[in-house]
Amino acid sequence: MIELAVHNREGSAVGLVEIDEADFGGEVRPKLLRDVVLMYEAAQRVGTHSTLVRSEAHGSHAKPWRQKGTGRARAGFKRSPLWRGGCIVFGPRPREYRYSMPRKAVRAATRSAYLAKFQDKQTVVVDELKAERPCTSDMAATLAALNVDRGCLIAIEAYDVNLWKSARNLPGVFMKPVAEVNAYDLLRHRQLVITQQALQALIGAMRSARRPQSVAAPEGASPAAVVES
Repeated sequence: MIELAVHNREGSAVGLVEIDEADFGGEVRPKLLRDVVLMYEAAQRVGTHSTLVRSEAHGSHAKPWRQKGTGRARAGFKRSPLWRGGCIVFGPRPREYRYSMPRKAVRAATRSAYLAKFQDKQTVVVDELKAERPCTSDMAATLAALNVDRGCLIAIEAYDVNLWKSARNLPGVFMKPVAEVNAYDLLRHRQLVITQQALQALIGAMRSARRPQSVAAPEGASPAAVVES
């Protein structure tokens, strides 16, 4: 079991929460985390690099000089890749770098990233985060009281426009609902700030994912037949 202290917005410890490592996969899987991070980074590549091929390079189609009798090497067109200003052979062309991994692998990577944050003591649990109006100074004061560097991910239970506007101007601070946080979000920020309600919702979601799904009995069959199968 992992024990994390619960703090209020002033930075004082007001409680304790226990996390079962089995709910998050039991162990950190570095190879899986690396594969998922590469997938997310590949999806961010624009892929607009381009070079001029033979049909796009500037120049005439005409033969520069006759084939024989000039004493010079044979040349067919000015856009040859051997000439300055000519085309590029096998140069980069616009392409899509995005690819996908199995959904179960991506979810397992998210569980592993959460477990790494819990084990490395890089998680700060706060009892609640509320904002009646957008106020960046209040959010900055809260993070300072929690001893959180300005390079953190804030996971809240649901989208809150006032909280989001309060944190969006802080350098290195990123806020997301806990249901939308992925492994890449967790790994690219050094510290995780999560509300107590968001943590409870996260633990509940992880436990429900661990629970084996019941097998429905075929029509006309007894439950005992389903168990024996």
